[in-house]
Amino acid sequence: MSGGLDLTHELAVFLRTRRERLTPEDLARAPHGRPRRTPGLRREEVAELAGVSVDYVVRLEQGRGLRPSAEVLDALARALRLSDDERAYLFDLARQRPVSRPPAPGRAPSPLARLVHDLSPLPCMLVDHRFDILAANHEMHGLMLNLDRLPADQHNTLRLCILRPEYRDFWRDREPVIRECVADLRAAWAARPDDAYLEALVAELTSGSEEFARLWARHDVKVNGRGRKRLLHPVAGPLSVDYEVLNPLGDPDRRLVIYRAADPASQTVLDAIADGTATFVRSGAPGEPSPR
Repeated sequence: MSGGLDLTHELAVFLRTRRERLTPEDLARAPHGRPRRTPGLRREEVAELAGVSVDYVVRLEQGRGLRPSAEVLDALARALRLSDDERAYLFDLARQRPVSRPPAPGRAPSPLARLVHDLSPLPCMLVDHRFDILAANHEMHGLMLNLDRLPADQHNTLRLCILRPEYRDFWRDREPVIRECVADLRAAWAARPDDAYLEALVAELTSGSEEFARLWARHDVKVNGRGRKRLLHPVAGPLSVDYEVLNPLGDPDRRLVIYRAADPASQTVLDAIADGTATFVRSGAPGEPSPR
């Protein structure tokens, strides 16, 4: 019993009602031979789909005090074709942390991408838990040294600040900024152990940067929702921004990162970047920006 709610009973009822709403046709399965006297899937069908015993399903639906693991809950959610909201509710009833189902890298959902652009003139970008930049508005592109000139696979804030030399001086407080980013990435890595893309990113950064390898080995964990960054734009000059990180309720693996000028002088710099005063041309070493 928790807060007046019998979680064991509610879990039993929820599983039973979700089973009863499904039919073999919903799952493109041939019906079993004998006639059905009750609606929905049979318990043995759910057990087969989830990879558990029929007796286990029976005991769950009878509220007999079982504590299913996160892996079993995930299998039941797949077998019962639960929506994301229903899946989260199932894990809440069982007092378990959901098994991560990270999305593959890709573009931002169109409503969120539109929101990024609607937030102009504030520099804004949408990132995921891997720090992949999924969308950015005009102001953010200009602030981030014309981000759109880089190959799409380089649109990752950790790759930029750790592996690309033209960004080495972009963050004036480089050490604490990178330390915080690495601590944030470690939190995402621990919460999503099956994310192969994230695992590959950590391996790439560890092998490509002694700096990252050193900070990763500290095992620091911290997620920052707001703060201040001191930047050095190679054309427009130094500025300070306050940032805010927002998580969309319908897409918690995405983060809206919004910058605001921290002082009037920094606002002047942002305005200059936005109106095209700060521009870049390619010159000298590949990838190095220079003023025009």
